[in-house]
Amino acid sequence: MARIFVTGSTQGLGRLAAEALLADGHRVVAHARDAGRVDDLAARGADVVTGDLADLGQTRSVAEQVNRLGRMDAVIHNAGIMTGPTVLPVNVVAPYLLTALVDRPARLVYLSSGMHRGGRPELDGLDWSGARPTASYSDSKLLLTTLAAAVARRWPEVRTHAVDPGWVPTRMGGAGAPDDLRLGVLSQTWLATSEAPEARTTDGYWHHRHRVDRHPVAGDHDFQDRLLDALADHTGTPLP
Repeated sequence: MARIFVTGSTQGLGRLAAEALLADGHRVVAHARDAGRVDDLAARGADVVTGDLADLGQTRSVAEQVNRLGRMDAVIHNAGIMTGPTVLPVNVVAPYLLTALVDRPARLVYLSSGMHRGGRPELDGLDWSGARPTASYSDSKLLLTTLAAAVARRWPEVRTHAVDPGWVPTRMGGAGAPDDLRLGVLSQTWLATSEAPEARTTDGYWHHRHRVDRHPVAGDHDFQDRLLDALADHTGTPLP
């Protein structure tokens, strides 16, 4: 069975992914800002790491906590927020920093969104610190999708994918969201654990276990490199 780190495990897709992985017998490392919010997962055998992913120092601490537990087989970068000035720190900077600092796993899964296709492929003027709101949710998911593609190119030995879970009825998506919540969870857990030939590939963009097209700029090597450089400059941590 695999050992899998899931960020943002307190609710929504992250919580459901952690529960599904535990039910399948995998070892789960759950993440929350407050350990009390995942007590039930800990009672079922999950390890717990804590920290606010909007904060660089706490994100570094999360990486250190994960590394003390041993090397992960997979990491699911699920944590995300919809609005506010910390959209970039949580949705883009934290996944980047955790990718750079957590001992390299065999698989990486980044939770994107179909809304990434409406994002602006621009880096100038972005406030990565979150002191000012300079990016929308769509912008952040385009950057995250680009990050996944950049990591897949830099680390070809790691099976790296981005996932569009669909507009599903979570707290973020709203009770009236029309998509299938079960399928919204299945893609990331499948990519993190399956030995099926399709899951053993890399650099995919997936919706309900089907490869679909992503925004073309996510595959642009120059844009990927400029994004990695900007994140390395902001965090002081280059991608190894």
